[in-house]
Amino acid sequence: MLLLDEMLALNLLTADQHTEIGAWVRQARTPDRILQMPSHLWKVLEGASVLMDFDPDGATATLH
Repeated sequence: MLLLDEMLALNLLTADQHTEIGAWVRQARTPDRILQMPSHLWKVLEGASVLMDFDPDGATATLH
């Protein structure tokens, strides 16, 4: 959730997108369920991740 909060603070997500994605992740409970997130939310999350240059393997992010 900290990454989502950072994306919001950097204006990479709207407040509504942050709320929707956060709610999905909290209720999902498993990685498989998280992967079932609606495509419109995935697209927003992926876009914000690219802008932050997020590395999921190294869990690092930098803003470009």
